[in-house]
Amino acid sequence: MKETIIILGAGVMQGPVINIAKELGYYTIALDGSSTAPCVTLADKFEQIDLKDKEGIETFARSIQSLYSRLGIMTAGTDFSASVAWTAEKLGLPGIPYEAALNASDKSRMRECFKKASLPSPDFFTISQEEFNHGELQQGSLGVKRFLEANLLSFPLVIKPVDNMGSRGCRRVDNIDEFPEAAKTAIGFSRSGRAIVENYMEGPEFSVDAIVYKGEITICGIADRHIFFPPYFIEMGHTMPTVIKEEMKCAILDTFRAGIHSLGIAGKDNVGAAKGDIKLTSNGTAFKPMIGEIAARLSGGYMSGWTYPYSSGALPIKGAILAAMGKEPEGLTPIKKWTCAERAFISIPGTVKEIRNREIINNKENVYINDVFMRIKEGDKVSFPENNVSKCGNIIASAPDRETAIKAAEDAARAFLIRLDPSDLETKDFLAKTQSTQRTPSKKERAKEFPPDAFQLTDELWEALSQLPKDNLGIFTTNHTNSTNLPFDIKAQVRDGSWLISSFPEFVSSGLKDYMGRSVQEVLEAVQILCASTAPCETLSDPCENAENVVRLDRSFWEALIRGGYQGAVYYIDSLGAKIDNKEIHQ
Repeated sequence: MKETIIILGAGVMQGPVINIAKELGYYTIALDGSSTAPCVTLADKFEQIDLKDKEGIETFARSIQSLYSRLGIMTAGTDFSASVAWTAEKLGLPGIPYEAALNASDKSRMRECFKKASLPSPDFFTISQEEFNHGELQQGSLGVKRFLEANLLSFPLVIKPVDNMGSRGCRRVDNIDEFPEAAKTAIGFSRSGRAIVENYMEGPEFSVDAIVYKGEITICGIADRHIFFPPYFIEMGHTMPTVIKEEMKCAILDTFRAGIHSLGIAGKDNVGAAKGDIKLTSNGTAFKPMIGEIAARLSGGYMSGWTYPYSSGALPIKGAILAAMGKEPEGLTPIKKWTCAERAFISIPGTVKEIRNREIINNKENVYINDVFMRIKEGDKVSFPENNVSKCGNIIASAPDRETAIKAAEDAARAFLIRLDPSDLETKDFLAKTQSTQRTPSKKERAKEFPPDAFQLTDELWEALSQLPKDNLGIFTTNHTNSTNLPFDIKAQVRDGSWLISSFPEFVSSGLKDYMGRSVQEVLEAVQILCASTAPCETLSDPCENAENVVRLDRSFWEALIRGGYQGAVYYIDSLGAKIDNKEIHQ
């Protein structure tokens, strides 16, 4: 009669839970709604159950409880701590009260708990599908204004579903015009058909994990979160440990602990875990922490299973498993002081045709890269992320010093090159929306554009771009004339890399970087790699004396690169060959 633990979820984030539980000698039973979840085969037993079905999970756990000498239940990195708590409470297993789990799962209840405890948290109100369909929110800007005034809130706001994770349906709203669509999206991502509207918190964000055991809270790391791409909140990575001042760190952790208590997670007989997102906001004279949210579980996003163990040697998942089995947690004491950096890589919209990873990933001597997590494969549809589950992949690197760890992770993330299918018109539409084709907006307006251009040009650079030659797909010959008759097979020349780019020295030497940190030259090198160029990728204002039968890429090429980075430039080049295949360009 082996000691057994039920683990909710069989995804990537639950992989470390299953493995560590087995190392501890426990029989593992993984539950998941999908029989094809990536870690199904890791567990000793798998049962397909919808993780929202708390009664179904309870029934299953009750049916096997007598078969084992000890039974526990837990999750990490999922949004189903309430299902865990329900089952534990019904079967008398170690855990937290179901009501406490609801407090930590429903953001409206959560904010009420923080408010009752006088903890720093934004003002808020909750809207439902019914209110949205029949109330003042459907009466245009006047109705929205009245609604906000009645609830004493003003822009900027944040709207998000009350019961989802991964930033799904979550966005910043800066004016009345944006409100109805943002509310509709957030409600659509909510299992209960409700969304929370709250004041926007300005400031850096931090993630914290903790193990709770009979009233004692053990902190398991605090990470700097790197959030980009407003109006959405896309985490492009995190770094552990944080480098903020000790007094600020203490203030964040004190607020986090108080929040755990306010939700009822840390009762004297309770065992479990907590994950918090805390912002450090400024009131003009001093910084103070404000609680974004606190969940009754260990974090997803690679923190509890990867980055904190790599940076500290401690194992919060081990502690959580032991606590769920009614045993005192161990393995929570840090034994080293390394830095661990997790970084994501992303794509513009389209269909994946090819994924290329350069030598930095395959270099066996690069001991600092710990893990590579691919979320996409050839043939998949991709889009610019609007939440934290639509990224293309993640890299984790660790090193004795912060600079080395960050550089290793960011270099590795940039090493992944994703080529898009030129037949997918979604990419074409995306590239057509470059700001150079419209009225040149101000810097402030450009900063609010979503999805953003890969490179954020200055007004001076936009003007310089407008002076480049218009595209005529001309062919250079040895006498420097442009042939409009295309006297040879341009398709083969484009695909073989026989092309030159109109010179844009102001941009190339600008020092600008794309949203992955690539310089203009690095982007051009990536274009050359993906296009399998047999000739150097050059930028010339005039062709060389021996530049014969070469395609010249002019303003549209640069616009595609500015809008979509290396992916936009490669798509543009690939599309030239596709046009010739379709006889859109005649020889």
